[in-house]
Amino acid sequence: METAEFHRLALAELESVHRMAFHLCRNGDEAGDLVQETFLRALKAEPRFELRERGIRPWLFKILHNIFYTKVGRDRRSPTLADDLRHESAASELDNPAPAWDLASLDWEQVDDRLKRAIDELDGRYRDVLLLWAIEGLKYREVADVLDVPLGTVMSRLYRARSILSEQLASVAAEHGIKVE
Repeated sequence: METAEFHRLALAELESVHRMAFHLCRNGDEAGDLVQETFLRALKAEPRFELRERGIRPWLFKILHNIFYTKVGRDRRSPTLADDLRHESAASELDNPAPAWDLASLDWEQVDDRLKRAIDELDGRYRDVLLLWAIEGLKYREVADVLDVPLGTVMSRLYRARSILSEQLASVAAEHGIKVE
């Protein structure tokens, strides 16, 4: 593949990669850093990239995912100052802190705030699968490749995410006359 075509395909996915980075780290500045590192690594790996039927998006998401979880692991192993520990414990005592990011950035104008909040409160494993599948439009196999988990794990996490949302949003469904079984 020619370099110009690679750049065109990669840059077309910039918004999606940034959106996923924001979902992973929940911080705008960190998301920007993750996107920058993702595209830097993608450009370095360009000579080895082979365009397949799935396109470039899953490949970029996999790079992003690897960078993020490598950073999380590194951060867990690094020493923490006592002041940081005091700050973290004080922050955890706050009742219902506001989320650091808003799903409204996904242009979900018609989505009820209760649904946005329920998705935000999902465990990260379930939220990642749900967002990659529902928002980014990846197929189960692509989600499995991005997250580096078996296909069955993707299906079970997606099932669990939908079950949790269904439970939490039963009252919203009832308001709209939708029968939940």
